[in-house]
Amino acid sequence: MSGQATPELAQIELEIGGMTCASCAATVERKLNKLDGVEAAVNYATEKARVQAPLGIDPAVLIAEVEKTGYTATLPRQAPGATAAAGDESGETADPELVSLRQRLIGSIWLSVPVILMAMIPALQFPYWQWLSLTLASPVIVWAAWPFHRAAWINLKHGNATMDTLVSVGTGAAYLWSLYALFFGHAGEPGMTHGFDFSLQPSDGAGNIYLEVAAGVTMFLLAGRYFEKRSKRQAGAALRALLQLGAKEVSVLRGGEVRLPIEELMVGDEFVVRPGEKIATDGVIVDGHSAIDASMLTGESVPVEAGPGESVAGGTVSTSGRLVVRATRVGSDTQLAQMAKMVEDAQSGKAEVQRLADRVSGVFVPIVIAIAIVTFAAWMLTGNSFATAMTAAVAVLIIACPCALGLATPTALLVGTGRGAQLGVLIKGPEILESTRRVDMIVLDKTGTVTTGKMTLTDVIVAEGTDRAQLLRLVGAVEQASEHPIAQAIARGAAGELGIPTSELPAVESFTNTAGKGVTGVVEGTAVLVGRQSLLDDWSVAEHPGMQRAKAELEQAGRTAVFAA
Repeated sequence: MSGQATPELAQIELEIGGMTCASCAATVERKLNKLDGVEAAVNYATEKARVQAPLGIDPAVLIAEVEKTGYTATLPRQAPGATAAAGDESGETADPELVSLRQRLIGSIWLSVPVILMAMIPALQFPYWQWLSLTLASPVIVWAAWPFHRAAWINLKHGNATMDTLVSVGTGAAYLWSLYALFFGHAGEPGMTHGFDFSLQPSDGAGNIYLEVAAGVTMFLLAGRYFEKRSKRQAGAALRALLQLGAKEVSVLRGGEVRLPIEELMVGDEFVVRPGEKIATDGVIVDGHSAIDASMLTGESVPVEAGPGESVAGGTVSTSGRLVVRATRVGSDTQLAQMAKMVEDAQSGKAEVQRLADRVSGVFVPIVIAIAIVTFAAWMLTGNSFATAMTAAVAVLIIACPCALGLATPTALLVGTGRGAQLGVLIKGPEILESTRRVDMIVLDKTGTVTTGKMTLTDVIVAEGTDRAQLLRLVGAVEQASEHPIAQAIARGAAGELGIPTSELPAVESFTNTAGKGVTGVVEGTAVLVGRQSLLDDWSVAEHPGMQRAKAELEQAGRTAVFAA
């Protein structure tokens, strides 16, 4: 019996524009999932949709479907993990939306705070204070809250209701009711005051204004949206920081050495890496030896010796020798790019708690509007006046509109995974971060994870009859001439114990760096060898039993031991 073959699926990513809350994301997600064979997940925090669709589907079909809901969609301008510049890190200057939010927030703070104080403190309610409140609150409700009103109108045209609908309807109703009370009720009369009373007393509302509510809600929501936007941008900087670890230019051997942008490097190209330079991309060493500092990938602070035929990763640093490397992977295929993609996937995915929050947000708005309508009807049916019933309905809308449910969860996950990446912790997905609440033990297996990653000289064991200070002086001088991290650590430690700066160590002559073994030189007429046992063997220096035992004990304790003779 043969089963039906599972159709092949394509992974497509879309950047969604115009979303202002989790309800917007739920609307777009529902619309995409109505297409045959399409499974979409829209993340409000990252403003991206990850779509699984039948192989061969035109992305334009998906984009058109998103646009039917009143939002915009585009294909990513740059593939995830590309090594090109990953955005401006200048902060707000590169984001017009963030700049606009900041301007509206600052304006609303200056205008709203006096309105709130006058409404809450009876002593500040001078004659005609209510008209000053109207003057100050109007720009806040009309101009500062414009993004909410605009989004609500766009959603209304497409038959959708989102958090912006609640904000716009709630603040608009409070403002319009205040206008009614001021111009047609008795709230505009001289000497009108707002008492501060915790008791509940039914009234027709014609003597009350809600300008402080409308202005205050707008101010706090703008603040929340501004800080949310900033958090999202700062979390995105984790990806930019990862990508900035890669090289920007590379010296390629094409009939000679040519300096090219990293984007022009191709698989199979051979390129040169000099001491201290980053390796441009993943590849295999063709010629040369060097100690490779791979701490940015592995956390290991001790460089690893590498030679012809060994693989190296892009973004790591050649510390001690010139290499010729053949590129095996470039662009988004490199190990560094895959790390960046892992962070992006973690930020784009949804944890179970986020899926729950999205489900609640998807029905929250229509439920609140329905409750407001039921409230209005209930007050009318119980014999109250139209004004009293409208006051109760408006109160429901105003209380409900500052809802952080839809944005708190995705933003927390986004910032958590982004901050982890900045600290060198790669989180494979939001469900992994969510599961950490059950963790009761953490096992760390990498040097550099819980250490500074900077090597220091810890022990100096001298053979009988050897002057310790003289040994440190000679060895420090030779190691000072090497760029190897272990050599630099020995030079700093020797100078520190001698009480002098490294610049005052003796000069070295006939310095030679033997790749993978160590260094030799002549200091003040004395030949000095520093390195592995193999270097001493090359110079026919006999093994010292006591030193071999000391070496074994040090290595057992996790330290790196070198010989000097």
